[in-house]
Amino acid sequence: MAPTKNVRSISQEAFNELVKENMDDLGMDPAEALEDAIQTLSLQGVDLSGIVKCVPGEGGGVKDHPAMQFLDKLNQLNSDSKHQFDAQDLVQVTALLNDLSELCCANKEDSGNAAIVAKNGGIELVCSICCKIPAESRQSLVSCLKAMASLLTDVQSSETFRASGGPKIVMGILGDRTHDLDILNSGFAVVAAAATGNEVVKQSFMELGIDELILQVLSGQTQGSVQSLYDAIRVLLTSDDNRVVASEVYGYARRFAKIGIARALVESLHGGISLPSLVSASIALKAVAVNDEICKSIADAGGIDTLLKCVDDSGEQQNKTVARTCCSLLSKLAGSDSNKSAIVEKGGLDRLIKLSARFSDDPSVLQEVMAIISVLCLRSPDNATRAIEAGAGDLAIQAMQKFPSAQQMQRSSCLMIRNLVARNPENRTLLLNNGIDKFIRKAKENHKSCKDAATDALRDLGIDNFNS
Repeated sequence: MAPTKNVRSISQEAFNELVKENMDDLGMDPAEALEDAIQTLSLQGVDLSGIVKCVPGEGGGVKDHPAMQFLDKLNQLNSDSKHQFDAQDLVQVTALLNDLSELCCANKEDSGNAAIVAKNGGIELVCSICCKIPAESRQSLVSCLKAMASLLTDVQSSETFRASGGPKIVMGILGDRTHDLDILNSGFAVVAAAATGNEVVKQSFMELGIDELILQVLSGQTQGSVQSLYDAIRVLLTSDDNRVVASEVYGYARRFAKIGIARALVESLHGGISLPSLVSASIALKAVAVNDEICKSIADAGGIDTLLKCVDDSGEQQNKTVARTCCSLLSKLAGSDSNKSAIVEKGGLDRLIKLSARFSDDPSVLQEVMAIISVLCLRSPDNATRAIEAGAGDLAIQAMQKFPSAQQMQRSSCLMIRNLVARNPENRTLLLNNGIDKFIRKAKENHKSCKDAATDALRDLGIDNFNS
């Protein structure tokens, strides 16, 4: 693993001392002293997350901060209980955990309260408390898991979670409650939060057999009801830890598929657009589909039929989120040549053009439609011919003309045009006669991200001065 980037930090005591020095030595008033300390340290590149920014000794000091008060009370209850909480303590612990979770979630975006709790031993404390909650006290366990998830905001906090035995604790709770929706949703939310950006935590969960647990939950009566399960799958299979040179997630995805998770995810999509979990399950399935064999197995399980039906329904119901997500997953599956043929033979091109007509005012959907048509036409002149017949050329011209500032859509259009014409001279003539080159040049001129794609499209259209 590559070394972690060095970040300057400061203790609460040192921060308080700096504020005090500003008042005693420089004669600043309390508010000015505090603001000066914050600005000075920030300019020096010091990480102030987890620091209670207050004037020491005054009302509203460190000990009076709500997060610190919750921690003090929980620490006291945890210290008083040697092995397991009794009924009376459990009531207090549960209430405090709920309050702590709410406090941290309310400020999670900038990691304010969560970072303060984590820096002051909150993660270790919550892990310890979790171990002392009786197995039958499900609501207390749910509260503990929610509090844990709220504290996992970065790699440092997830490392503390790992060092405190967090993965084993969570897996122990989940393994005993595979039909309890509240436990499952709270537990897998912890998995997703802890594994984000942390390759070692991903490995810890895999070593504990989380793939088998996921399959068990997907195959059970709770199928489609555990939203956080899909987030956990996506995170576990995402290479997002910049500290590692080579991630193991590709191997994890193959392991997921081998034991049947890909097929189980396809099963969870069969309910169609009415399923609340359709989007998150599709994103999870896309994370599993890492090679040709897995993509084929998804098609064999009915994945293409299901997704094309969802594409149709998303257009009829004007659900752009479902439309984008299903097109994105279809693009991934179309990476397999056999799947590419299957999508086209099932009327996929006509259905995609119809979808684009229904979302003609939404460039975010149009770019996903163009992306999958581009994949379908790659190294396939027959599909390129059929795409033009279905209306892909008209789609490119109309969309590029209508949304000149939508740079990702413009780029997707350039990529699609290239694949439409690379091996089809007749398509080049048709598109050039309709003035496609002027829209490509405009995209190249207006958007830096389109430069290479636009240049390649102009070259494959047979234009001599394609590089100008």
